[in-house]
Amino acid sequence: MGWTFEPWQLVPIAAVGALYGRRAWTLARRGRPLPPLKVASFAAGLAVLVLALVTPVDSIGEERLFSAHMAQHLLLTMIAPPLLVLGDAGMATLWAVPPRARRAVARAWLRTRWPRALWEALTHPAVAWLLHVAALWTWHVPRLYDLAVRSAAAHALEHASFVLTALLFWWGLVDRRARRRIGVGPAVLSLFLAAVHGAVFGAAIALASRPWYGAHVRTTAAWGLTPLEDQQLAGLLMWVPAGIVYLVALAPHVVGMLTERARRTPVTAFAGR
Repeated sequence: MGWTFEPWQLVPIAAVGALYGRRAWTLARRGRPLPPLKVASFAAGLAVLVLALVTPVDSIGEERLFSAHMAQHLLLTMIAPPLLVLGDAGMATLWAVPPRARRAVARAWLRTRWPRALWEALTHPAVAWLLHVAALWTWHVPRLYDLAVRSAAAHALEHASFVLTALLFWWGLVDRRARRRIGVGPAVLSLFLAAVHGAVFGAAIALASRPWYGAHVRTTAAWGLTPLEDQQLAGLLMWVPAGIVYLVALAPHVVGMLTERARRTPVTAFAGR
C-alpha cells in the first residue's frame, strides 16, 4: 500500500496541466485572463485525478478492497470529469499546437463537416450515456474486473475508458455551448437515467448474496471486513453518493426548465385570450 507513480498516469495529467497553465498565462498577459472559477475548477479536476490515481486510494483499491476500488471509480467518473469540463480543459489541448497550425486546425474544423458531426454525435446525451454505461458494466463483469486487478495494461485501459466516456457524458451536460445545442429536456432525461442506472447498479452489487469478485477475497480481513461486507459497502457507494451527485447536477437543469416555463406561461395565457 502506497503512492502509485505510473508514467502512463502521471504524464497525461502533467501534460494537460502544463498546457492549461500555458494557456492561462498567455491570456493573462494579453489582458484577457480566464475566469477564476474556470481555473479553480480545472485545478480541482486535476487534483481529483491525482487523488484517484496516485495516492493510496489506487493501491488500496487495486490490492485490498473492492469498496476502495469503487470509490476510485466514482472519483474518475463523477467528480473529476465535470470539474475538468467546467474548467474548459478541451481548449488546453489546442495549445500543444503552434499558432499557425492551430489556425489551420480551426479552419479545417469549420470547413469539414464530418469531424463536427462525429463530435456532436459522441457528446449527445443519449450516445454518451450509452458509451459510459457500457464501459461501467463491461469492466464490472467479474472476469474482466479481476483481469484489471491482475494486469497493469487492462487496469490502464479500464481507467482510460472510464475517464474518456465520462468526459463525453459530462461535456454534453456541463459545457455551455453543448447545453444550448442539445437543450434542457435531453440533459434532464440523461441525468435522470444516469441516476436510475447508478441506483440499480449499486443495489445489484450491495444486495448480492455472495461476493462477485475473487480479486479481493483474501485481502479484506486485514481491514475488518468480510468479502461480502466489502462488496456491500462498494454497492452502497455506487447507490447513495453517486445518486446524490447526479441529483445535484440535475437540479440546475430542472430549475432552469421550470423558470423558463414560468417565464413563458403569462405570455401564452395572454395570447390565448
